[in-house]
Amino acid sequence: MAKSINLAAKLATFDEKWSPRTVASFNGHDVMVVKVEGEFRWHSHADTDDFFLVLSGEIEIRLRDGPVTVTAGEMFVVPKGVEHCPIAEKEAHLLLIEPTGTPNTGDARTAADRKVI
Repeated sequence: MAKSINLAAKLATFDEKWSPRTVASFNGHDVMVVKVEGEFRWHSHADTDDFFLVLSGEIEIRLRDGPVTVTAGEMFVVPKGVEHCPIAEKEAHLLLIEPTGTPNTGDARTAADRKVI
């Protein structure tokens, strides 16, 4: 029998920042949770949009034409090909959805290893 997924429990299983963990897959997409703090890096995704849902805390997504602040309960989608740089002054928890295999940096050579929990 299928069970629901407790996102807080999944987030409690790791401490690493900017290292997404896959908690489910559907229709060729991964649903991931990630802890973030500090500044990531400027990057883009040539073939896919970048979906951010803030579960707790607050992030700023810097875009070349200005920043977007996203708080708990809010989401933001960066269109494919748009350079962006996520930043969290304090630890924040996010839910991400993207096509399976999408590198979190936009470049497979520099991406975090994908882990399933």
